[in-house]
Amino acid sequence: HFSAIATAGPIVGPILAGIMFGWLPALIWILIGSIFIGGVHDITALVASVRHKARSIAEVVRVHMSRRSYVLFLLFIWIALVYIIVAFTDIVAASFVNDLKLDDNQTFKGSGVASSSLIYLALPIVMGLLLRFTRLSIGWATVIFLPLVALSIVLGQSIPFDLGASFGLTPVQAHKTWDVILLAYCFVASLVPLWFLLQPRGHLGGYFLYFALAGGALGLILGGAQTQYPAFIGWTAANGSMLAPMLFITIACGACSGFHSIIASGTTSKQLRTETDAKVIGYGAMLLEGMVAVVSLCCVMMLTKEQAATIKEPSFIYAKGLASFLGVMRIPESVALAFGMLAFTTFVYDTLDVCTRLGRYIIQELTGMKGSTGRWVATALTAGAPMLFIMQTQSDPVTGKVIPAWRVFWNLFGASNQLLAALTLVGVTVWLWRTYRARWVFFVV
Repeated sequence: HFSAIATAGPIVGPILAGIMFGWLPALIWILIGSIFIGGVHDITALVASVRHKARSIAEVVRVHMSRRSYVLFLLFIWIALVYIIVAFTDIVAASFVNDLKLDDNQTFKGSGVASSSLIYLALPIVMGLLLRFTRLSIGWATVIFLPLVALSIVLGQSIPFDLGASFGLTPVQAHKTWDVILLAYCFVASLVPLWFLLQPRGHLGGYFLYFALAGGALGLILGGAQTQYPAFIGWTAANGSMLAPMLFITIACGACSGFHSIIASGTTSKQLRTETDAKVIGYGAMLLEGMVAVVSLCCVMMLTKEQAATIKEPSFIYAKGLASFLGVMRIPESVALAFGMLAFTTFVYDTLDVCTRLGRYIIQELTGMKGSTGRWVATALTAGAPMLFIMQTQSDPVTGKVIPAWRVFWNLFGASNQLLAALTLVGVTVWLWRTYRARWVFFVV
């Protein structure tokens, strides 16, 4: 559950909001949001699904509201999933084509991140096949493949896969090509059996994410880094955005996320051992994601305003901050940066898989398409819609510079995500009122 909900959101959102308004408003919203809003939202969505035989939150709406509400809810969820796929696909593609200058004047290659990422995706496939067709136990598979994941981090920078240099593409063309490759991955990953890729990758990725969180926490406790970024910049950002509502739209995951209700009611509720585990998994995982958001925000806090302005991508700010934290353990900067970037892409891969698969389910539910044809068509629609948006090139009307698709769609994703959270709470409140007829129900919203 944590691997599925802890996406690029709790990394990119806090970094963007921290740079725009200062780290203090972002920190306050993460703490208040995750404890009093996001955690409540996640556990109520999970329990509502469990109490309705592990059906989705949309099904809960259909039972207690109306068929029209159900259809509109499904359509809104599908649109929100498309926004998520666009934003997260493009931001990973950007990390594959951009480079970062290190403190020793060496260059950290985005193409090396691409190589590590491709190796990382190949390892779970091999692991899944071995688990399926041999007597290899999950314990031994973990012992064998986790070190190989670590090896992929080191090898990436040694064997960079540069699409631009290999095929004579401009940086923008290479970026778009990686977008197409990642969407093709989404298409395939949502169709193959769970044991072939998603389950082994989720198993390895889960360890990886916990290592990243633990490394960041240790670095914060032992590193002695100084806070340099301003705590509060102003109610209006440099680009004219107002703190309210932009802060709450930018930091969705990490504080409150409607996407969590889809995961909680779509897949997690079907895997609980007992209903009482909903507290630890639903509420506890939200607090863990809040910790990820705090670590990401600390990566901004340790920079000066000038340093933050020179780093193009939030993923590099996160990786550079994590590298600084891991430096406490004498890990070389280049290796630590590769670890941070692969941790970032690991967060995103789980989201892209789940979003495409859930989008396929929604299309099939709305249209009634079944069988292999229904799966292929529904998946093609879910992966094809983001491609239409990504292939369009947006330019700044003043400077004429190309604006990455993830920048354009991040606010759309954040706004739709928070609206989805609100709609979920309304649906859960209707269920609670119809079940208990008690005044305390209305305090849910």
